[in-house]
Amino acid sequence: MTRRLAQVAKKVGVSEATVSRVLNGKPGVSEATRQSVLTALDVLGYERPTQLRGERARLVGLVLPELQNPIFPAFAEVIGGALAQQGLTPVLCTQTKGGVSEADYVDLLLQQQVSGVVFAGGLFAQADAPHDHYHQLAERNIPVVLINASIKGLDFPCVSCDDAVAVEQAWRHLASLGHERIGLVLGPEDHVPSRRKLEAARAVAEAAGRTLPDEHVVRSIFSLEGGQAAATRLLERGVTGIVCASDPLALGAIRAARRRGLAVPAQVSVVGFDDSAFMNCTEPPLSTVRQPIEAMGRAAVELLCAQIQGTRTDPGELLFEPELVVRGSTAPPQTA
Repeated sequence: MTRRLAQVAKKVGVSEATVSRVLNGKPGVSEATRQSVLTALDVLGYERPTQLRGERARLVGLVLPELQNPIFPAFAEVIGGALAQQGLTPVLCTQTKGGVSEADYVDLLLQQQVSGVVFAGGLFAQADAPHDHYHQLAERNIPVVLINASIKGLDFPCVSCDDAVAVEQAWRHLASLGHERIGLVLGPEDHVPSRRKLEAARAVAEAAGRTLPDEHVVRSIFSLEGGQAAATRLLERGVTGIVCASDPLALGAIRAARRRGLAVPAQVSVVGFDDSAFMNCTEPPLSTVRQPIEAMGRAAVELLCAQIQGTRTDPGELLFEPELVVRGSTAPPQTA
């Protein structure tokens, strides 16, 4: 520490006491001198103190797993706008197959001395995925907020849509229409939101005096093609109502039904999840469970800003209530 003070003081041409005041946020230093000290820290390769990190550009990393699912650009728009209102600049990091990894992006963001990072989907939502880069952020005391899943063993604040309520709403809607054979299209087995949805589906079926057969639960990658393949298997097993873990999966399920010559919703009903852009423009318009993106995105930025400003935030998860939006992809099942 003493060596660092001496080197920075010599570089700027001020006393070590002045450098110390800047590093500790004490008054009595001109703005020009303060900026010179911070620049010298950067030039000499020293890490800024936590409270001064990212001050040069006030950057915040916004890490998304993809942009093909419209829900992620929607989150980016809300979060980016809320960050801008706080004088923060979002740095959008999107993974692509065979491209830059999430861990690589974290290294890049650390080099840029970001003020914080928001993750909206990604490896943290997969229980069995590598999480070393998240621990790296925690060790460096970088403010982090996660959206729609938490990481076991790390106290990052989390903003989530209530998966249990979402499945209960979708399941009860189909059951109220008269569907008895209801299937689920979920993400991979280690995908935390999908695990929660499955637990809730089993609970709501049991509460209705039924069981959810294992063959009525199919796993998939999150894509339209994945949804089509998964739903094809469910339709082969006689399912008449399908609850999907995303809107693209639901659109794939509708395509699967049509490929089998089944009408939606007359013969097969499909419910999505997210209510992402243009789901009211599909044919038929998609019944889905809406994530409150605006409220969740703004809450994530509030939690991040509180951390950046040094305010203690209670670690844990804020659960936001979803809303069932009934459109044209659900109807009572045809009776023979």
